Amino acid sequence: MTQEKLVGISGARGVGAGTVYVYKQEAIVVNKTTIEASEVDSEVAALERAVETTVTQLQAIKERARETMGDAEAAIFEAHTLIVQDPSLSEGIKTLITSAHVSAAAATEQQINTFADMFLAMDDPYMRERGADIKDIGDRLLRNLLGMSPRGLAHLTGEVILVADDLTPSDTASLDKNVVQGLVTSSGGPTSHAAIMARTLEIPAVMGVGPIDGLVNGTKAVVRGTEGEVLLAPSEAEFEAYAAEAKAYREHLQELKQSAELPSETKDGKKVLLFGNVGKAQDASHACHLGAEGIGLFRTEFLYMKNDALPTEDEQFEVYKKVAERLHGNPVIIRTMDIGGDKELKCLQLPKELNPFLGYRAIRISLDRTDIFKTQLRAILRASAFGGVQIMYPMIASIEEVKAANAVLEQAKEELRAEGIAFNEDIEVGIMVEIPSVAVSADLFAPHVDFFSIGTNDLCQYTLAVDRMNEKIGNLYQPLHPSVLRLIKNTIEASHNVKHITGMCGEMAGDPLATMILIGLGLDEFSMSASSIPVIKEIVRHVTVAECEEVANNALTMSTAKEISDYARSVLEAKGINL
Repeated sequence: MTQEKLVGISGARGVGAGTVYVYKQEAIVVNKTTIEASEVDSEVAALERAVETTVTQLQAIKERARETMGDAEAAIFEAHTLIVQDPSLSEGIKTLITSAHVSAAAATEQQINTFADMFLAMDDPYMRERGADIKDIGDRLLRNLLGMSPRGLAHLTGEVILVADDLTPSDTASLDKNVVQGLVTSSGGPTSHAAIMARTLEIPAVMGVGPIDGLVNGTKAVVRGTEGEVLLAPSEAEFEAYAAEAKAYREHLQELKQSAELPSETKDGKKVLLFGNVGKAQDASHACHLGAEGIGLFRTEFLYMKNDALPTEDEQFEVYKKVAERLHGNPVIIRTMDIGGDKELKCLQLPKELNPFLGYRAIRISLDRTDIFKTQLRAILRASAFGGVQIMYPMIASIEEVKAANAVLEQAKEELRAEGIAFNEDIEVGIMVEIPSVAVSADLFAPHVDFFSIGTNDLCQYTLAVDRMNEKIGNLYQPLHPSVLRLIKNTIEASHNVKHITGMCGEMAGDPLATMILIGLGLDEFSMSASSIPVIKEIVRHVTVAECEEVANNALTMSTAKEISDYARSVLEAKGINL
């Protein structure tokens, strides 16, 4: 072993100590030779048997996931089952078998790659990881077609540090958190499925460490998830010390879970709203279980991306209604379709652009295709009769866009009134602040909306001119950059001047290092991945507004993101708050 430490990206906080287990799978090799016409029927029959086997396996995995991780994680495999059974997938494979005279395996590989590549080419990490889901489904289907053993990690025993190039949903479903003390992947990041599941299972994780060929099974290792580093072959004394630290961290997490029912307010009584970001109706229940008091971002892209046809008004309405009912009157902020850029659709041909992130996307498509936009707005309005639904427009750059979107909204309201369909006449409408032009001129926008929600992922990218998924310049993506903090401050102050609230639904909302600064700047609502809620709530309950204002004011005098980050960490450590 030539390295003593691997450095990557924090995927899940905490410390884990154990022995290395490198997870490798037998490669799938598909014969690309053509088949005879007489073999077509047998290949189609083989595909149908493989689909049946795959569905049976996924149902078993779903039940295990429900037992070990809960309903939200089990729903992933319900979705996988629906995809496997989706006629657009199976019929596409059968068409290739019959028209191109290729084997079922070759046709499956081609069709899966077509589906997955659409997602994997996207820059948005959440959407790109859905491509990994499609790959996982294809992997399982191909292994069943070829008579290979399925993937899985249920056989692991002892206390291991699991090392892999990446992990699929099927892999993580078989993890035992009492066995796997830490997770390390050569690729991926904090939004990868492996990282999300690691946080759910409370397994410390470091992603994107690069080549893992030199790691040897049985070697002692320590995963420092919060710091994003892996210590290899530590001394016996170091290993024992980290093992003790890991035990204490796990006990601390159990204590945090008890906070779900505790109020999210500072020591001096200021209420801080903690909401969840979700992409499916099932995710909402999980977020509430961990203490979310609302949904700050409901992504609607999947409704448009999963089918060959645009979703109907009724299809959308049923999904939005389900989320609203699960929140029992608490806020559900539904973002209108945020497609384009890196999010291509099978159901809508979008133009190829030289610079799609500065092009035809999100609200720009909605205002161009008002027929699609109004259909979605009608569905959201109808769902508002069943709970605290709010509307949020993405990618707003000008006040003209807000006015134009609201004009379409008013048309939808008039139609529903004429049809006698109930909706909330006073539904609140807000915008995402993710383009610097809005943050700089927030005082001009505030009178035209009911709330702001800061999308820090894009705001940081556009402010710093940094593609956060570009590994060459990833270190330049700095949410705590002084210029970003100033834009956030300006946005919050503008909303407060007209008695509106400002929320945040970017990754920064779930970053413990940012919590005191954001409270000090006056942020009203934090919306984040469900697993981050207990940690952020602990910080909220341990601080006062005055302390946070002091931290924010001090941070605003600093000139670099590292200086601010180090300062925020030192403040939390001085207060005895574990990261």
